[in-house]
Amino acid sequence: MHIHPDALAVAGAFAPDQPAILNRPHAAARAARFFVEKFPGRSLYAVKANPSPELLRVLWDAGITHYDVASIAEVRMARAALPEATLCFMHPVKTPSAIIEAYRDHGVRVFSLDSIEELEKIRDATTAANGGILPEDLTLCVRLRVSSEGSELSLASKFGCDLTGAGELLQATRQVADSLGVCFHVGSQSMSPHAYVQALERVRAAIVDAAVTVDIIDVGGGFPSIYPGMEPPPLEDYFGVIDRTYESLPVSYSAELWCEPGRALCAEYNSMIVRVERRRGTELFINDGAYGALFDAAHVGWRFPVRLLRDSAANEDGETETQDFSFWGPTCDDMDHMEGPFALPADIKAGDFIEIGMLGAYGAAMKTAFNGFGATEVFEVSDEPMSSQYRGDRRDPRVSDNVVSLR
Repeated sequence: MHIHPDALAVAGAFAPDQPAILNRPHAAARAARFFVEKFPGRSLYAVKANPSPELLRVLWDAGITHYDVASIAEVRMARAALPEATLCFMHPVKTPSAIIEAYRDHGVRVFSLDSIEELEKIRDATTAANGGILPEDLTLCVRLRVSSEGSELSLASKFGCDLTGAGELLQATRQVADSLGVCFHVGSQSMSPHAYVQALERVRAAIVDAAVTVDIIDVGGGFPSIYPGMEPPPLEDYFGVIDRTYESLPVSYSAELWCEPGRALCAEYNSMIVRVERRRGTELFINDGAYGALFDAAHVGWRFPVRLLRDSAANEDGETETQDFSFWGPTCDDMDHMEGPFALPADIKAGDFIEIGMLGAYGAAMKTAFNGFGATEVFEVSDEPMSSQYRGDRRDPRVSDNVVSLR
């Protein structure tokens, strides 16, 4: 694949009729190296955030060896892309046939659960896959329900056992598992490192109540990226409080610390070029939307960074007058609307191209073909993403511009 310098070069050379996905493998590799080098444990990439086989290989080459898969389709795809990777089936509710295939055909030995029923299902399915003998190589992670306070998207309702029942479930799982883990998820785009401290204190209470030996603590995902209006603390802050709290937990002397970043590893991997098909006041009709890569912008009000792809968007005085716009997607559905606001030059018009950044997490993964739309072109570019946690040049959001730091 030819590597283009940036989005403007792609728009100028190709003027794509369809939305164009821009891949930045160097950004994803940098994010992976950051986690490999700085997280005080093992990092599992959450494949659901962006299941591109090309991305998985980029992350593998950068040192990510373990992958959180959440369906048998993800198991198959990840195994085909990465024959030597360790796959961890971390969806707490699975079909027996999926468990059997994952264990027997794809070498999966790590499973999560949040109920006695799921434990029995895993036990029976893996026994069937192992010739009628209960396997002695299972790693089972009990998912604990924790608060999603401080996260932009809650994950506190659907999965996870309550603290009141965790002791019994941990004891039962210990009887089946060769290696026992406790996992949780504080919610997507967690804006506070303290969320992990609170969750780990619940883990502590569950372990003490169960009085079992625990071999893995998995703090899940939730590690944030940078978006307009969302400036999280540096990731080092998250890693530091997790490490300090983990070190005081009553776990095995050889226990491992895991995490499952999705967004944090792939958000900077993709952006997208869209074309303005019509302007109606402060409303722009574009050729991607709620049923494409902008699902989050439409349905949860997520604001993504945007910029106009035009050689001369400035006024004569060198400044650009901007205006807030909303977007309409290409389908016939009124729900195909992205309220924003998205700040763009006030003179934007039909035929202009816009780059929408930070779509690597869930954007490309959630595109559909509804209403006959959904086709995209793909290009690789070498410039930097619109925001980055990893370049080393980010202003610390905790430090006010009018405060002098004495070091």
